[in-house]
Order: sequence, then structure tokens, then C-alpha cells
Amino acid sequence: MKPRFGPGVALRGRLLAGLRYAFAVLVCLGLWRCTGVAAQAPTGLSSEAYIRRYSNLENTHYRLATGQAVFVTFLGGSITHMDGWRTHVEEYLKATYPETTFHFRNAGVPSLGSLPHAFRLEQEVLQAGRTDLLLIEAAVNDQVNGTPAVVQQRALEGIIRRVLTQHPSTDLVLMAFADEAKLADYRHGNVPVEVQVHQQLAQHYRLPFVNLAQEVADRIAAGEFSWEHDFKDLHPSPFGQELYFRTLRQLLTGAFHQPLLSQLRAAALPPQVDPYAYTEATYGAVTQATQLRDFRLQESWVPHDSLPTRPGFVSVPMLVATQPDASLVLPFTGRALGIAVVSGPDAGRLQYSIDGKPYPPVELHTRWSDALHVPWFLLLADELSPGPHRLMLKTLPASPTTSAGSACRIVHFLINR
Repeated sequence: MKPRFGPGVALRGRLLAGLRYAFAVLVCLGLWRCTGVAAQAPTGLSSEAYIRRYSNLENTHYRLATGQAVFVTFLGGSITHMDGWRTHVEEYLKATYPETTFHFRNAGVPSLGSLPHAFRLEQEVLQAGRTDLLLIEAAVNDQVNGTPAVVQQRALEGIIRRVLTQHPSTDLVLMAFADEAKLADYRHGNVPVEVQVHQQLAQHYRLPFVNLAQEVADRIAAGEFSWEHDFKDLHPSPFGQELYFRTLRQLLTGAFHQPLLSQLRAAALPPQVDPYAYTEATYGAVTQATQLRDFRLQESWVPHDSLPTRPGFVSVPMLVATQPDASLVLPFTGRALGIAVVSGPDAGRLQYSIDGKPYPPVELHTRWSDALHVPWFLLLADELSPGPHRLMLKTLPASPTTSAGSACRIVHFLINR
């Protein structure tokens, strides 16, 4: 049987990919402006200045040069999940290396930062198939979600060590995107905490680091464009997405013009920075809970209202309680424990203890909960002794100042073994 698609169709597909890439380049260079974008001409700032090449993606370069298929995973939040810089990178790679078979995985989930990434890494990235190049962004949601610096460090280090231990030839890239808090830090001469954490770990583990937050801040200070009229938001406008893409293209282009390895190189892991890093982080199934009182397992939870949800946090099993004094027990083995919940308008508060030791109550309701069933990851205990432990958890009455209900919807337990 003759193939349905001849070489002419394949050629047209490559031409279309090339045209899309060329359009992206024109926008990045300021030669084509989207309607309503009032950015000024470039000031001479170099994208390369915002790339720290502690290593240079040598293994990905080798795979490209030797005709191997390349598997690329994008791990991040909504800025990764949405079409923009990520899709431009995909088009660039396909147009630049038309003989290479690429497999792209979008592992971006809106609202999630480094802590969720560390605990979902095993099931949603490592078990999902091979990854040769892993691009990681967490700095925006870490700031927005108020993630403590020590938790950011333990989460990101856990991701790095876990990936390189299991797949030593995987190339990783750390990125820090822009938000208004980071721009304010740079205006006052400070380096944002999230940027410090990313860069320090990139340097320690010899990974490329791309500081897009600083690049946006510097270009705004130089008068190239404004946040309000051009970049628009921490979810960038098309103009902002093109800026991110331009610098990531510079990262890739520079890396793939370096001398070629003679074979794939296995990463040599340096000493661990933090002994409590989440190197064995995983999801614990909600079916592991025992002694359920007024909690019930819903096999496929969906909200009863019309508020939006997030991928992976709807139509999945959840342990659900909607009244105060509902309780459960979780036996677990690990050095850190948390929960991933869906927090909507009726999200309440929890009281809990571990091995009989009481902890302060935790609030499940967030500033987004009245408008969204948001996935919310809470670290309940850290630096536990190795071995078995026992969590006792109970819902509390609604708080008149924060929530209209007492609901608790647990999607996953978070366990660092």
C-alpha cells in the first residue's frame, strides 16, 4: 500500500514550521510587533548575559548530532502549561533539526511550584517515560504561594538528585521567570530569594540557569518596554512569551555549537547540600488512610459549582469530608509528610498530630479559593526521624474570617521516604 502522505506534504510541513519560527524571531527582534504592544527598540542588552552556563547540555547535543530521538519535558506551572515560550521552543527545535524525532511532554500544571513538582516528579515525569532534556520553572509560583526558602531548596535539590540518580545522562535547565515582586527586588538592588535558590543549586550541580526575571527587570529599567503595557502580567503577553523564547533559543543555540562529546556523559553528583532534601518524594495514595470517620472516598470527584479546576485535580479519587470533626489516621514511613488538597470556597481548617505530637492548625482556604478549586500542597511535618510514623487528622469548624465551610478534599498524601 502506498503511503498516504508524500514528500511534498512533509516538505510543506517543514516550511510551515520554519515560517512559524521565523515569525517568532521577528517578534523577538522587534521587527514585528503585535497589535497594542508599544515596546521600544532594543537597547543592546544581550540575552546571553542572563544565562549561566555551568554546563552546556552536552548530552542533548550528542543525541541531536548522532541521529537519536530526543525526549523533552517541560516541568512548571501555568507559564509552562499555556501556549507560549514552550510551544516556540518546540517549533524551534523541530524547524532547526528536521531529521530528529522529538517527543515533547508538557508537565506544566497551573498554580504549582517547587514543592508540588518534587512530589509529583515520580508519577508524572519519571514514570511517564524517558526524558533527555528537562526544563524546570518554579520561581514565580514559589513567590506567589509563599513557599519558604528552605522548602524551595529541599524540593529543587530533591528533583535534581532524583533525576540524575535515576537517569545520569539527562540534561536539566533551571529557569526563573518574572513577577512584580521580583521586579521590585531588582529595583531595590536585591536578588529575589527564589532566584538565589535556583542559581545556587544550578551552580552546585553544574546545570544551566536562565535568569529571565533579571532580564525583564533590566530591559524595563533600560526603557525597552513596560510591565503594564507590554509584558502585562506574570502570565506574559505574546510579547513577553517571545522574550522568554528568545533567551531560551540563545541557550540552546549556544549549547549546540560547542564541541561534541565522543559519547554520552553520566552526571557526577556532588555532595548533597541539605540532608533533608526531598530526594525520595512521592505521592501516597488516599486509600492508605484508615479509621475514616465522616471522610469518604470519591472515586472521581467533580465540583458541584461552575468554578474552574486544574488538570489532574478533577475527576480523580479524593478523600472528602465536608463537616467538622471528620477524622482519619495515616500510617506512613518517611522523613517529611504533607497533603495535596483541592481548595474551593468551602475549604476549612485542619487539626493534626504526628506520633501524638500536636501541630498548629492549618488553613486550607486560600486567596484564590473563592474563584477556583485550586490545588494546594501543604507540608505538615519535616525533619522527622527515619522509620514509621502515624498521622491523626481532623477537620475543624468553619472560621468566620477565612472560610464559609469545613471541607477537606485530599487528592494525595505527600511522603518523602
